[in-house]
Amino acid sequence: MAALLDKLNPAQREAACHGIGGRIDGSGDGNAAPASPPEPLLVIAGAGTGKTATLAHRVANLLDHGVPPDQVLLLTFSRRAAVEMTRRVDRLLARAAVERAKLTGASVRRAAQVSQRDTLPWAGTFHSVGARLLREYAPYIGVSPAFTILDRPDAADLINLVRHERGLSIKQKRFPTKQTCISIYSRVVNTGLALDAVLARHFPWCAEWEASLRDLFAAYVEAKQSQDVLDYDDLLLYWAQMAAEPALAQALGERFSHILVDEYQDTNALQADIVRRMKPDGRGVTVVGDDAQSIYAFRGATVRNIIDFPNTFATPARVVTLDRNYRSTQAILDAANAVIGLATEGYAKRLWNDTDATPGARPTLVTVADEASQAQYLVSRILENREAGATLKSQAVLFRASHHSAPLEIELTRRNVPFVKFGGLKFLDASHVKDLLAVLRWLENPRDRVAGFRVLQMLPGVGPVKAGQVLDAVGDDLMRLPGGPTAEATLPAPAGVEGWDAFAALITDCAGRRSDWPAELDRIRDWYAPHLARAHEDADIREADLDQLQQIAATFPSRQRFLTELTLDPPDAISDESGVPLKDEDYLILSTIHSAKGQEWASVFLMNAVDGCLPSDLATGQIDEIEEERRLLYVAMTRAKTSLDIVVPQRFYVHQQSAQGDRHIYASRTRFLPQRLVPLFDVQSWPRAAAPTAHGSQALAAVKIDIAARMRGMWKN
Repeated sequence: MAALLDKLNPAQREAACHGIGGRIDGSGDGNAAPASPPEPLLVIAGAGTGKTATLAHRVANLLDHGVPPDQVLLLTFSRRAAVEMTRRVDRLLARAAVERAKLTGASVRRAAQVSQRDTLPWAGTFHSVGARLLREYAPYIGVSPAFTILDRPDAADLINLVRHERGLSIKQKRFPTKQTCISIYSRVVNTGLALDAVLARHFPWCAEWEASLRDLFAAYVEAKQSQDVLDYDDLLLYWAQMAAEPALAQALGERFSHILVDEYQDTNALQADIVRRMKPDGRGVTVVGDDAQSIYAFRGATVRNIIDFPNTFATPARVVTLDRNYRSTQAILDAANAVIGLATEGYAKRLWNDTDATPGARPTLVTVADEASQAQYLVSRILENREAGATLKSQAVLFRASHHSAPLEIELTRRNVPFVKFGGLKFLDASHVKDLLAVLRWLENPRDRVAGFRVLQMLPGVGPVKAGQVLDAVGDDLMRLPGGPTAEATLPAPAGVEGWDAFAALITDCAGRRSDWPAELDRIRDWYAPHLARAHEDADIREADLDQLQQIAATFPSRQRFLTELTLDPPDAISDESGVPLKDEDYLILSTIHSAKGQEWASVFLMNAVDGCLPSDLATGQIDEIEEERRLLYVAMTRAKTSLDIVVPQRFYVHQQSAQGDRHIYASRTRFLPQRLVPLFDVQSWPRAAAPTAHGSQALAAVKIDIAARMRGMWKN
């Protein structure tokens, strides 16, 4: 009988068994819990090397050896990743129970049933786990357990309100926008750097406003606290502050005997601090990731966390490297290895794949004339693959920035090729979706001024000034509603507000819980329908988005859980149509490289492999920025299974309103593909030059000229 761990290769098995021993098939000491958590473990998992399977086997092995599920903290970077990991662990434990039953002669059916339990109750994202812990420890840290969470746009709206109240929006010189302000604030919090250092490196044009920004951020914090709201960054910052308190740190550390972090290369300084403070000796800590896929510095992530991890704790971490690739052909891996091999630092590894007898076709490096030619080439190749039997879904076009795909989208539409784009407009960014969520957030927390501000402006004739006046007038009455902290009350009608009675009835009904969750969404949508129709000509399409939102809501037990999880883990990108805009049973994938991380396709096409696009012309100042751009190329290349095309346009046209004539600039092939790497590719030009005719060949055969001599002769006369 083959043990479940024997399905892993030697390196994967070493990582799954570190400090545990035994097997998860019921044989040996499968029920003996480890005497104490082992020393820290770092798993360097190259692209396509079975990282998720390895981590799932390690978690299942811990549980099978008697570690209580509620003592295992698994931190991921998306809710979907946590759900998928839990499912894999469930399947492994069920199979282990069946294997054990076969060995002992027990009932196989009963064993499979008994294995179903509340596996991994503490699996989730850093932010979602942080929200749960903050609510639980609220009495000890001065936070209301009923806090609501601001997403990034709402946080920007609140900081804008504070910015306006403090007179910073009417300065003689232009003050940074709300988006810039919240970006600066977030980077300071997540990197742990001083404000002046962040401004000097990332926002030098804002350096003159340092004192005003410091004042703004202090007022922003006070506004959040007065309204019982937290933003994304607070969920980590408050958690880190909890872990900095010795008594709380000890309680948190003892609560979880094992902490496992997926995608550790994507953590920021604050997240690394949380792990270190909860486990100062590092025992029981396992982190998994790949320094070569660290591509989120713009979110505050730092590759230093994973590079420096082995020496983070007093006890050096054990390092296990996964380099056997199960995704790409060796020819693609050879090219990708060569690209990342030019990096200035990182863990040495060479991805290899021995599942195929042949290395496969070399990736193609294609030169085209311009962006229009690039779009034509891509569509032609994609349709060629389709005619050869490949589905559109098995192909993806990747790009560095979302706007790079605009010419391609036009060509795809012209040639009637359906596509879905990731990395553009997000579902929760749609105004009608934000409207409905604002109503729910205001019901959940009447102190949430940003939500109330948005809701009131849905009423006819209510603008920003009037909305602020109404909020000031009815704020106390809101807190006395049944859903608030004091006795029941009504909402008096402010002067000159049309439709107030219907709105007040909605708020009092829902605050009084006269409709159960999620049925109250029907009540809210009935009220919102005329406002949606008045504000949007395509209200019927937007209604379908709200249908989807309501379906999502039905999967959560309460309004609070729904708002928390949706804010922390929003759905993927959506277009101006509801759901996936299918025109056929099949569709092509367009995606930014960042959104493509973790995905794979049979055929991958990378656009605009030129300096200025990759690396971006906005990310060429510091060596670490350049290295991250190199890692972006590596990530894009390792998404491909069997076919990889990298396209290099030679010129880009300059688009200006007053442009006249053929204005363009020439581009150079990306510096990450120097000439010494070109032999790893099949080099082509498109369209291919036509072969000379027989008549032309005879005529050309008689021509012999020395143009170099002619050029020298020009200057002798």
